[in-house]
Amino acid sequence: MPELIAIDLPGGRPFVEALERVWDEGNAALPLDQRLDAPARAELIALMGASHVIGNDGRVNVAAGLPVEHGDALVVPTSGSTGNPKGVVLTHDAVRASAVATSDRLGVDAAADTWLACLPLSHVGGLSVVTRALHTGTALVVHPGFDAEMVEVAGRSGVSAVSLVSTALRRIDASLFRVVLLGGSAIPANRPDNSVATYGMTESGSGVVYDGVPLDGVEVRVVEGELQLRCKMLLRCYRDGTDPKTDDGWYPTGDLGTFDGGRVQVHGRAGDLIITGGENVFPEPIERRLLEHPDVLDAAIVGVADEEWGQRLVAVVVPHDEVPSLGDLRDHVRANLPAWCAPRQVVEAKAIPRTALGKVRRADLATAVATG
Repeated sequence: MPELIAIDLPGGRPFVEALERVWDEGNAALPLDQRLDAPARAELIALMGASHVIGNDGRVNVAAGLPVEHGDALVVPTSGSTGNPKGVVLTHDAVRASAVATSDRLGVDAAADTWLACLPLSHVGGLSVVTRALHTGTALVVHPGFDAEMVEVAGRSGVSAVSLVSTALRRIDASLFRVVLLGGSAIPANRPDNSVATYGMTESGSGVVYDGVPLDGVEVRVVEGELQLRCKMLLRCYRDGTDPKTDDGWYPTGDLGTFDGGRVQVHGRAGDLIITGGENVFPEPIERRLLEHPDVLDAAIVGVADEEWGQRLVAVVVPHDEVPSLGDLRDHVRANLPAWCAPRQVVEAKAIPRTALGKVRRADLATAVATG
């Protein structure tokens, strides 16, 4: 039976060569997060059932491991903001379908374009850049991580397409690229014209909705307010063998939203919904508005238990210099959003805890705010 092989290498040509070698041997690859310490990486290897590790010292046998199915290409740990990671099993057919659909939508010319991968390759947002280039024969540059200066050098050197999160976008000159894919959360309303906002998750093998429009072959429906997807890009199952899809192939995303006139609008994670004063509030529209304030470098919204409001909206703000006043931020939010979206408390922070793809670790942040 094919095996799961962990790749313990930073971004670069050796990582790509290791991935190609794993695939050529008929095995599946598990990319390891280089920011994890050795014990955490060993724990993830065991949890995912890898049998070997390819690292700087070559290939090492670590355990008997659990086999994969013929046709499996990747096992990608989920990058959720809470809980233990699940291993998402993606087949070669799913990876290929994603590569073709995304490249077609973006008008990528394999003979003229070059992709830059600079997000963590342990997450689907970064890894899909590599797999997309491999499956379409498009030129590829891979960085060991995000470095604004290196990204701009790449753009000036002929790289035409890059995938970023919003925090990275704010640090570069986006005009250096023909197209910039934006994933994660808090995508700014005033993003560059050459950027494309993507919606997707590890289970869909990267973004499957671009600027609100599903990619070719991607079906969307709404069931009791929840967005569901059906397409060739979806996972086969999780590493423990469970399959989150319905009997007829629909994947419940856990995101609330609408699908009207062929366009998808995502309101937010069902678990992120804050009920304050009887009103349903999603954090992300407020966060996008806060990020437009000139004195705010980064921000997140959490709900904290409150006797009067049920949940109190708290703005956690990383300021450029001094934290804007509560009144100033409330006025700023109310200029574009309903009054009940205005925060009732402001907390200063040095940084917002986020996943590698920019999603707020909201549960951790809410606990920290509530406990002072």
